[in-house]
Amino acid sequence: MTKTLYIRFQGTTPSPKGYFPGIFVLANGLARRGILTDEQYRFWRAGNDWYDAHYTNPSHIDPTIYDRGIHPGAVAWFKAHAVHLIERVDGYMELLAAHDVACERIESTNPGKIIYEDDEQVVVVPWEKESPEAARP
Repeated sequence: MTKTLYIRFQGTTPSPKGYFPGIFVLANGLARRGILTDEQYRFWRAGNDWYDAHYTNPSHIDPTIYDRGIHPGAVAWFKAHAVHLIERVDGYMELLAAHDVACERIESTNPGKIIYEDDEQVVVVPWEKESPEAARP
């Protein structure tokens, strides 16, 4: 049985609560702060609109999915076969790099306990570092 490969794009600096925010959270933060150029803002707005139209937002299915009290550390990962979604991430990475926001691509076949899944993504609560599951490949 082949394991599914999951891909996540996230910042390299943890938030004050110790979580590594994803690229969409980071880009949305730049837009909220009003520091995007007009061209960057147009890219960000068009990109978010495209994802809204082509990608299920898990919080529309389960409004508690990212509630830190219920699902601490919950984060979304693309399934590797969702190429049409992943290939559009480069523009977000470039946008963040232009504002000196370091990001990385990480891959895993076992990123955590799956609490939501659809054809293109999962939302997981990461394994605790000391748990037996964390040692699983």
